Amino acid sequence: MRLEGKVALITGGAKGIGQKTAEAFLREGAKVIIADYDEQAGQSVIKELGNSDDIKFIKVDVTSSKQVEQMVSVAKDSFGKIDILINNAGITIDGFLTKMTDDAWEKVLAVNLTGVFKCTKAVVPLMMEQGSGVILNASSVVGVYGNIGQTNYAATKSGVIGMTKSWAKEFGPKGIRVNAVAPGFIVTDMTAKVPQKVLDMMESKTPLNRLGYPEDISAAYLYLASDEASFVNGVVLNVDGGLVP
Repeated sequence: MRLEGKVALITGGAKGIGQKTAEAFLREGAKVIIADYDEQAGQSVIKELGNSDDIKFIKVDVTSSKQVEQMVSVAKDSFGKIDILINNAGITIDGFLTKMTDDAWEKVLAVNLTGVFKCTKAVVPLMMEQGSGVILNASSVVGVYGNIGQTNYAATKSGVIGMTKSWAKEFGPKGIRVNAVAPGFIVTDMTAKVPQKVLDMMESKTPLNRLGYPEDISAAYLYLASDEASFVNGVVLNVDGGLVP
C-alpha cells in the first residue's frame, strides 16, 4: 500500500489516463478526488469503483479560478488535506499553424497551461502548511520534440515542463516535490481522433513496437507520487517506449 493515508486530487480524472490513475491510487491505499468537467463520466467512474467513501467526484472547469478554488475547498473539507495533485486535465484542437484559429489557440492554452497554473496555485498553500506534498504535471513527448499540426498543444506541454522545473526549485525547500510525466502516443479517447495512418507510423517509430496504454502512465504517476521517489524532483519522465532518444 504505497499511498496509504495519502489524499490525491486528479484533474481530468474521469477518463483515460486520469481514470486509470485514480484506480491505481485507490488500490495503493489513497483517498482520491476525481475532478473533471464531464460530470456524467465522473459519476460513472465513481459508480464503477463502488461508491467507496475513499473516492469523491467534483465537477470543475480548470480554466475558472472560482471553480478551482471551490474544488480545493471541497477536497479539503472531504478528506482534511491534499497530499498529491495530478494536473492531468488536457484537450487538443489540432491544425496547421496557417489554419489554426485564435479560438483553438486560446482554448488549448487555457486548459493545458493556465489550468495547471491555477490548480497548482490553489493547492500549494495547503501543502506548504503541511510541509509536504507532491505535484505531478502531464506534459508530452510533443512538448519535448514538437509535432506537425500541434502548435498549440506542443506549446502548452513545453510550458508545463518550464513550470515543473521552476516549481521544483521554488517549492522543494518547502518539502514539496514537483515532477512531470511526458507520455508518448497513448491509446485514449484523445488519440482516437488521430488518423490511423499516423498512429501506425508512430507505432513503427517506437522501439518497443507498440503504442502506450493508460496503465503505463498511471504506473509512472504512482511511482513519482510514492515515497520511493522521495529524492526525485524537477524531473520530466518520458514514458514513450523509447520514441524520444
